[in-house]
Amino acid sequence: MRPAFTVRLEGGSGVPVYRQIIDQVMGGIAAGSLGSGTQLPTVRQLAVDLAVNPNTIMRAYRELELRGVVETQQGVGTYVSHQKVEQDDAARQARLSRLAGEVAARAGAEGFSLRELIDRLTDAAAGVGGRPAAAKEDQDDV
Repeated sequence: MRPAFTVRLEGGSGVPVYRQIIDQVMGGIAAGSLGSGTQLPTVRQLAVDLAVNPNTIMRAYRELELRGVVETQQGVGTYVSHQKVEQDDAARQARLSRLAGEVAARAGAEGFSLRELIDRLTDAAAGVGGRPAAAKEDQDDV
């Protein structure tokens, strides 16, 4: 039986394929759609599904394994780890900086200004219980 988890690539994003795989696995774990013990697609199957080199999938899985996020059992498969993975604050901040840089670069490539991006992020955060909408007015003075 094939695992339910699927990876979707964004070809024009500028983010390397292995990085997209890592981010989607980490996101699935954070969202709860990938629980501990869940089997990930095999390297071969994911490479075929995504039409990429198997070495790319192996690189992503290896990095996830080094982080303690997944465990690989030779000949059996790759599974989400049972241990809770905790990141130190420096690693979290580095990931946030990388994510912010990627979003800013993609928005710029689409012709949006940094101000438009900040305004949209502020609005989005207000809509999901983040900063109140009134805080948007304070940002306009920046």
